[in-house]
Amino acid sequence: MARRKRTSAKRESALASRLRAWRQKAMRTALRLVLLVAGAVVLWVLAYSVINPPSTPYMLSEKARLDGVRHQWAAWEDIAPQMPRAAVAAEDANFCLHWGFDMGAIRAALADGRRRGASTISQQVTKNAFLWHGRSWLRKALEALITPVVELTWSKRRILEVYLNIAEFDEGVFGVEAAAQHYFGVPASKLSGTQAARLAAVLPAPQDRSAARPSGALQKRAAAIMDGAATIRRDGRAACFED
Repeated sequence: MARRKRTSAKRESALASRLRAWRQKAMRTALRLVLLVAGAVVLWVLAYSVINPPSTPYMLSEKARLDGVRHQWAAWEDIAPQMPRAAVAAEDANFCLHWGFDMGAIRAALADGRRRGASTISQQVTKNAFLWHGRSWLRKALEALITPVVELTWSKRRILEVYLNIAEFDEGVFGVEAAAQHYFGVPASKLSGTQAARLAAVLPAPQDRSAARPSGALQKRAAAIMDGAATIRRDGRAACFED
């Protein structure tokens, strides 16, 4: 009887040892996989700091849905200076002051019962360039992890340049160059202050608003954006992306 017990104990001990070894091996494999994915994402982010994104996940999905999209890259020097100022005034007035997350805006959004948006331009670039659209905790978590990497490795001007080139301005119309030609028949370099403000005003809901046929509310919004663009230029909040 004692011998059977000793044999059973040895078997249980051996089984426990094998299970521990298996768990350790699985954890090492999972860690290697996480590090591999993280490294690939960092390399992807670094690549886009110098290489213009040819497309985005959302652009590809819209291309399949609409059987084509309009998109043409415009270098920074080929974008009228009114456009970056208007975009910052409209979407992220403290763009030059934060490191990817506007904590003041986040606190205000929470205090307001989440009725106000708090995403910065840096967060929107991360979502548009590397992730997918839609509300999910996984996407928000990945956005929170990748945004600081973008801020650390890209200049503010580069962040804004990519943002203006991959943002959607109308259904199937991506980037400021395609939007300028689509709405006004001019290249992005020739946008006026009013036209730039109208383009910035459609950004929160590009499929429901028109910069060429603005509603009264959109015209008021564009006027406020023009005032905001002048303000951030005067008070230095445009300094990080302007000469």
